[in-house]
Amino acid sequence: MEYKKTLKMPQTDFPMRGNLPNKEPKLQEKWDSEHLYQQVQQRTEGRPLFMLHDGPPYANGDIHMGHALNKVLKDFIVKYKSMAGFHAPYVPGWDTHGLPIEQALAKKKVNRKKMTVSEFRQKCAEYALKQIDNQRTQFKQLGVRGDWENPYITLDKSYEAAQIKVFGEMAKKGYIYKGRKPVYWSPSSESALAEAEIEYQDKRSASIYVAFDVRDGKQLLDGDEKFVIWTTTPWTIPANLAISVHPNLEYVVVKEAGSKYIVAHDLLEEVTEQLEWQQAEVVKSFKGQDAEYVVAQHPFYDRESLVILGEHVTTESGTGLVHTAPGHGEDDFIIGKKYGLDVLCPVDERGNFTEEAPGFEGLFYDAANKVVTEKLKETNALLKMNFITHSYPHDWRTKKPTIFRATSQWFASIKDFREDILSEIKRINWLPGWGETRLFNMVRDREDWCISRQRTWGVPIPVFYGEDKTPIINDETIEHVAGLFEEHGSNIWFDWDTTDLLPAGFSSEHSPNGEFTKETDIMDVWFDSGSSHQGVLESREELQRPADVYLEGSDQYRGWFNSSISTAVAVTGKSPYETVISHGFALDGQGRKMSKSVGNVVVPSKIMKQYGADILRLWVASVDYQADVRISDEIIKQSAEGYRKIRNTFRFLLGNLADFNVEDKVADEKLEEIDRYMLYRLQQVIEKARKAYDAYDFSTVYQTIHHFCTIDLSSFYLDFAKDILYIEAENDHRRRSIQTVYHEIITSLVQLLTPILTHTMEEVWQYIPGVEAASPQLADMPEPKELPDQEVLAAKWSQFMEVRDDILKALEEARAEKTIGKSLEAAVTLKANNQEIATLLQEIPYLHQLLIVSHVEVVDQLEVGKQYDHVSVHINKHDGETCERCWVVADTVGEDPDHPTLCQRCAQVVKENYQDIAE
Repeated sequence: MEYKKTLKMPQTDFPMRGNLPNKEPKLQEKWDSEHLYQQVQQRTEGRPLFMLHDGPPYANGDIHMGHALNKVLKDFIVKYKSMAGFHAPYVPGWDTHGLPIEQALAKKKVNRKKMTVSEFRQKCAEYALKQIDNQRTQFKQLGVRGDWENPYITLDKSYEAAQIKVFGEMAKKGYIYKGRKPVYWSPSSESALAEAEIEYQDKRSASIYVAFDVRDGKQLLDGDEKFVIWTTTPWTIPANLAISVHPNLEYVVVKEAGSKYIVAHDLLEEVTEQLEWQQAEVVKSFKGQDAEYVVAQHPFYDRESLVILGEHVTTESGTGLVHTAPGHGEDDFIIGKKYGLDVLCPVDERGNFTEEAPGFEGLFYDAANKVVTEKLKETNALLKMNFITHSYPHDWRTKKPTIFRATSQWFASIKDFREDILSEIKRINWLPGWGETRLFNMVRDREDWCISRQRTWGVPIPVFYGEDKTPIINDETIEHVAGLFEEHGSNIWFDWDTTDLLPAGFSSEHSPNGEFTKETDIMDVWFDSGSSHQGVLESREELQRPADVYLEGSDQYRGWFNSSISTAVAVTGKSPYETVISHGFALDGQGRKMSKSVGNVVVPSKIMKQYGADILRLWVASVDYQADVRISDEIIKQSAEGYRKIRNTFRFLLGNLADFNVEDKVADEKLEEIDRYMLYRLQQVIEKARKAYDAYDFSTVYQTIHHFCTIDLSSFYLDFAKDILYIEAENDHRRRSIQTVYHEIITSLVQLLTPILTHTMEEVWQYIPGVEAASPQLADMPEPKELPDQEVLAAKWSQFMEVRDDILKALEEARAEKTIGKSLEAAVTLKANNQEIATLLQEIPYLHQLLIVSHVEVVDQLEVGKQYDHVSVHINKHDGETCERCWVVADTVGEDPDHPTLCQRCAQVVKENYQDIAE
C-alpha cells in the first residue's frame, strides 16, 4: 500500500520563489486602490502622535542610492511606530527652487533672455513638478508608505506664504539685516553662497612671496626695508589695502644680498629656505604692535598699504605678515572695518575684473593670476613663485571654485541668538552621538548667514525700498505679502508693480512722494527648506512641531539640520526636532564614491528590476547605516541569500499549518516542554527586535530574526519536528502543540519584519490561518509575554542545547569515519560528565527525535565513548530495519503482521487513523 498517503506532508500555495519584480508593483497598486495609508491613519487615530518630518529631496533627476537608503530608513521607522502604539503620519516633501533647475532648463535650450522673469519661473515650476512625479513613482516602487497625494512642495503658495512669515518674524526680532561684506561667491552660479553650500576639493594654486616697500617707517624703520607677504591668491593683490601683523609676535629685519626684508622671527628659518637666502643676517627686531600705522607701498599701484594689527595672524605658514584685501576675505573685512579701510572689490559677479583694477579690466580672476605675477616680476616685487595643491572652497552644485567677494547682501545674524541654538543642540538626542559636536561647532563658529541669492528661481525677499533706499520691512508689509503669495503665488512679485504689492494706502517717511521699489534677490534655498517646521509641521492639522525625528544624510549638518534649527530657534526659541539621526553615504563595493565617469554607480531601479525592492530594503536593514555603506552586485546577492533563508523558513512554517485552525491552539501551559521553550525563545526575539527598533538599530532587528530562522528554527526546531508533524495523527497533542508555536512564530515574525520586508510580509500574511487584519500593516507589533516557569525552562533547555552541540560533533565525526551515513542510521550511547547533566538527560523525553537519530541510550558507565564538554558519546550503526513510513531504524519493524514494513509507532498511527487507506 502507499503509506505516503498517510503522511501529513507540508502543503501550501505560498510559492518558493519570491518573483518580487513582478509581484511588488501589483501589491503597490492594491495598497493604492485600497487607500492603505489612510486606513492606517484611521486605525491609529487617537494614539500618541509620533512625528518623523521628511527632509525634502531636490526635485531633479532619478533617485539615487542615497535617496533609496534615506526613504527606506524613514519607512522602517514610520511603519514600526504605527504598529507599536503610535499615530505616525508621514508627509513626504520636495525642495523645488534653486540653481540646478535653472541649469537643467538651460541644458534643454530654454532661453531665459527671450522671456519675462515670470515666464521663466513658470517653466522652472513645470520642470520641478514633472521631476516630483517621476521621483514619487520611484519612491513608491521602494514600498515607502506615505501621503503621496498630499506632499509638501516648497513652491506651493501656502508654503511660500509660511516662509515669508518666518522671514518677517526674524526681521521683527532684528535678526535680518542688509550689509556689504565679503561672502562666498560662485562665479559659475553668479550668486552668493552660504557656508552650507561650500565643499572643499583639492586645487592647484600659485604660491607667491611678494615684497612691499616701506614708504613711511614712522621712526621704527629706516624706510629702505621690504615687508614680505605670502599668498595663494595672486589675483587679490590688486585689491590689497593693508598688511596685517600680530601685535605680540616678534618681527625681524633681515639683510640679504643688499636688501632688507621683514618677516616674523618664528618663520625666519622657513622663509630663508623658501627664498633660498644665502647669508640672511638679522639686523633689527621689534614687536608687531610697534609697527602699527607704518605705511608700505602697493607693489604696482600708486597706493598706500597700511600696516595694521590683527589677532588672526598666525605662524603656521607664510611669513607672519598677511596681505589684507577687505573686499576679498572675512578676517580682512573685519580688521579693515576697525581701521576704516575701504571695502575694495574690483571683481564683478561673473568673476571678471572691473575698472577698479587698472590693467586687469575684463580678465577672469583665475586667468589674472598669471598677469598679476608678471606685473609683480616687472616691479621686482615677486620674490618667489611655485605651485601647491591645497584644499579650496568649491560651489557644491557646480563643483567650480568660489571666491570671497564683497557685495551687498541680506544676512540673518546668527550670533544674535547663537547661545539659544547651542543650548537646544545640547538638549537634543543625536544618533550617532558625534552629530551633536559637529553641529555645535558649526553654529558656535557662525556669525552671519547670507540668505540672499542673485538668481531668479526662488522665493523673493519681501523687502521694499523707500526713495532714500532705506529697506522697509514690518508686520504690515509681511502680512500683506504673505497673504498675496498664499492667494496668487510668488510670481506676482515679479509681475506686479511695487505699489500693487504694498498694502492699500501704505505710506512711509522714507518715501514722501509715495514711490517705492522692491528687492530683486531671492532667498537661499536652505531658508526655503529650513522653514518647513513652520510651513508643514505647524501649518498642517494632523502634524505637530517639534518633530520627534529628523533623519537625513550626514551632509545635512551643514544643510537642513542647520537651517531648520536656525530658523526655528529664531522664531520659536525651540528646536524643530527632538532627535536627529544621520546616515552615511552609499559607496561602491570597494568603498569608493559612486561616479558616472568611474562607471561604479549602483542604481536603485536596476536592483528593483532584477531582485525586487524587498532585497534592497533588506540591504538597508543589514548595514550600519550611521556610517558610510557599501553596495555592489555581490553585496546585493548576499542580501538575496538572507532573504531566501527567511522566505524558505516561512514557507515551511506555512506548509505545516495547512490543517491547523486557530481553534486547534494548545494553551501555553499545556504545550510540550520543548515547544514552550521555543515559544520562550520567540519572546526573546520579540523583545530584542522591539528594543532595536526603538533604538533605530535596524541591523540588530534583521540579524536577530535571521539568526532565529537559521539556528533555532531551520537547524533545530523545524528539523526534528518533521518526525512528529508528518508522522503522527492529525490531532495528536504533540503535533498540535508544535503547530500552535509555529502559528505564533510566523505571525510574530511577519509583524516584526513588516516594516523591513513590506511586500513579502504582505504576501505571507494572506496565507496565515486565522489572522484578523487585512494587512500586517494594519496589525500591531507582538508584545513579549511571560510563560509559566520560564526561567527554569530557559536554564534547562539552554543547557540541553549545549549537550546537543556535543552530540552533533560526535555524529559529524562518525559520518566522517564512515561509521554511519545519515544520522537516522545512528544508535547513540551517552554518559553524562556530571550529575547535573545526568539529571537533565533523564528529564528530556524523546531524545532520539530531538537529535534526529534512531535510538539514544543514557548509561552510567561507558568504556568506549569519546569525551566532550558535557557528555561522553559512543555511536554505532543501528542494526534494526528502516521503517518504510517514518524512515527511523527500529527493532520493532515487522512486529505488526498487518504492516510488516512499519515500526510499531507507525503501524499504530495507520491502524487508528488511516484504516480506510490501509484497506
